[in-house]
Amino acid sequence: MMLAFVIRRLLQAVVVMGVVAFVAFSLFQFVGDPVVAMLGQDATDEQRAELRRDLGLEDPIPVQFATFVKHAVQGDFGLSYRQGRKVSELIKERLPATLELSMAAAGLALLVGIPMGVYTALKRKSWLANLFLAISLVGVSLPTFLIGILLILVFAVVLGWLPSFGRGDTVQLGWWSTGLLTRDGWSHLVLPAITLALFQMTLIMRLVRSEMLEVLRTDYIKFARARGLSDRAVYFGHALKNTLVPVITITGLQIGAIIAFAIITETVFQWPGMGLLFIQSVQAADIPIMAAYLCLIALIFVVINLLVDLLYFVVDPRLRVERPTTSH
Repeated sequence: MMLAFVIRRLLQAVVVMGVVAFVAFSLFQFVGDPVVAMLGQDATDEQRAELRRDLGLEDPIPVQFATFVKHAVQGDFGLSYRQGRKVSELIKERLPATLELSMAAAGLALLVGIPMGVYTALKRKSWLANLFLAISLVGVSLPTFLIGILLILVFAVVLGWLPSFGRGDTVQLGWWSTGLLTRDGWSHLVLPAITLALFQMTLIMRLVRSEMLEVLRTDYIKFARARGLSDRAVYFGHALKNTLVPVITITGLQIGAIIAFAIITETVFQWPGMGLLFIQSVQAADIPIMAAYLCLIALIFVVINLLVDLLYFVVDPRLRVERPTTSH
């Protein structure tokens, strides 16, 4: 059953990536002329014709799509129209910054959101639980860019505690660049990480709270209390364990969303990641970067969803039970 489950998910992933690849390929067909973008308006007809042959633009559309998919699988999306460099190199340079910010935001959302959700479920009438719920309303209601601007105003402009833009000092570990090994890098990471994590944190908190309240009403929790188990054993040994099963799915999807929608946060804080690169490519109609970003984000979502499905399969024993076949 496990093997069939994995194969089915992989086939679905291939279909999704095929659709995304077609959408990315369509950008080249309907958004501007790459020849004009690369050579400019002053190029001669001979130069344009030669570049069209080199780019394969004179081939039939199905052939062009097959070539695009072949190169995309190899990580080759051509040259940036704006910078004249390989798109794969640009992505490689910007990817560490985005992943570093996304993982920091995801970790913060989990480390803060889950305990807050548990506390607001167990201490429903306390003033602190009500304060957490009020904060969650702010996190859900305010747009990300406004949260970022307010944090910059308070902590960078008024108090002067933290920097307001950039990534700070970084250290090269091979091709990977990280700011986690420098104090300046950590100080630059704080505000964008909080901005990106706030919505996810409030979502996780509310999800954990609602699931926890639901689980506490079930019969097996009442039975556990009747057996004389301590509140600690009931809450954390039984209730929280079962609460986290649906949270795994939502959290996995949110990690993908954090990476995909870091665009706004990176723009507000001028964080040199893939999101900022994508915004700059949209402004310049730099189609190869837009197509590469679209494919990469889709791949990240597909991989995360697959891992979440497998983890869900492992955590929930009901999914591993073979369904009995009925015979007539």
